[in-house]
Amino acid sequence: MTTVRILSLVTNNESRFYKQQVAGLRDRGHTVDTLPVPSDRGLSGDTVTNRPISAYLRYYPRVVAAAARDYDLVHANYGLTAPPAIAQPFHPVVLTLWGSDLMGTYGRVGDICSRFADAVVVMSEEMAEAVSSECYVIPHGIDLELFRPIPQETVRSKLGWDPDTHHVLFPYATSRAVKDFPRAERIVERARREFEDPIELQTVSGVDHTEMPQYMNAADALLLTSKREGLPNSVKEAMACDLPVVATDVGGVAQLLRGVSRSAVCDSDDDLVESLTDVLRSGEPSNGREKVAPIGLENQLNRIEHVYESII
Repeated sequence: MTTVRILSLVTNNESRFYKQQVAGLRDRGHTVDTLPVPSDRGLSGDTVTNRPISAYLRYYPRVVAAAARDYDLVHANYGLTAPPAIAQPFHPVVLTLWGSDLMGTYGRVGDICSRFADAVVVMSEEMAEAVSSECYVIPHGIDLELFRPIPQETVRSKLGWDPDTHHVLFPYATSRAVKDFPRAERIVERARREFEDPIELQTVSGVDHTEMPQYMNAADALLLTSKREGLPNSVKEAMACDLPVVATDVGGVAQLLRGVSRSAVCDSDDDLVESLTDVLRSGEPSNGREKVAPIGLENQLNRIEHVYESII
């Protein structure tokens, strides 16, 4: 398509999947100017939704002033950037909802604003059912060159992980309440009592994104105990590494893992424990990579360009 000039609004411009998307669009020749919501503190955990209303009041006039410039469209990323995007009168608006902005506390904001956007993008079919407007389902793309299977013994040696222990990966900050780390601890502790070999729960957060494939390949399973999700990137990244996933039934995870071997979606603690021990006993990789291949980054960028083209 013809290259376009995009004013990109975002709550967290350090989010790795957002940075990946922006870099990919720029590589294709598009101009992307990022305008984040002002913040007086670092962005981690749930601080995006804990900002004071004054931060958003300061943000609105900045958006209107920036939008008056020579752009082709405004792309609002995350529902809390939607109000100023639809308030500016200069350019068509694409609204991308990430998950917690539609399924969480402020879901009503994103849903109402979606009715006034020129195009709406969501991450999963479940989100599409929750939003009032017609929308495109375009999950965040995975870099399939970065996230790929690597021999387990190689990365375990590099990370210093015990080769005789089963390792369960929890790739989130333990302080993030929505990820429910206490439940992950409880599941692994119960699995230890029912399993003959040692099990270690490995928590990983704050490392460079390029290092995450090492942890994915060093682990025997990824455990997701979230209370809510959109379509979690960690699950897609694990699939790209053929890492089995045991997860709670949140967001679009069940759809994502449909047909993926050595993986399970569960409701109860009993089912999570049973599924995790089954995965560890098998010791086999999943077939996730072949299932996640259509959600590669290049395909995501192609579909976003199609959305842009449809409204310009």
